[in-house]
Amino acid sequence: MKINNNLILIGMMASGKSTIGRLLAKKLKLRFYDTDFIIEKKTKMKIYEIFKKKGEAEFRNLEKKITLKLLKKNNCVISLGGGAFINNEIRKVAQNSGNTICLDWKHKTIINRIKKNNRRPITLNLTNNEIKDLIIDRSKIYSEAKYKINCENMKKLQIVNMIVKILKL
Repeated sequence: MKINNNLILIGMMASGKSTIGRLLAKKLKLRFYDTDFIIEKKTKMKIYEIFKKKGEAEFRNLEKKITLKLLKKNNCVISLGGGAFINNEIRKVAQNSGNTICLDWKHKTIINRIKKNNRRPITLNLTNNEIKDLIIDRSKIYSEAKYKINCENMKKLQIVNMIVKILKL
């Protein structure tokens, strides 16, 4: 399928951007790019290793460079890392190069998902309340997405179909 611009998935870590993005791209027969996967492939390190060995600032610089390059592509689905949309430049370019779609979940759902995975460097040493505060802070910026999908109680394919329906694809 040919679309006029990119479909860019944003949201908290553990919100399903990679999974939903892959399924959405498959359904629409589009290319799929996951910024975190590309960063890991390029550095030959997992995200948490980059944070540990090189620090968050180095990771954010790399994320910005890779994300801005990806956003120049056309007719694809792009999954941004949880913190990428927080960057003003990435946010502006994303909003101008495609339909930004926020995958939104209840705080409790995201916290439970994050706690199941010890490879999320931003939240590794945070309490549930601190993670909730992070979610609330980031949600203010995620609200700038063109579309917001309430994913709670929906299965993966239902979320994909909701995106297709909202975008009239």
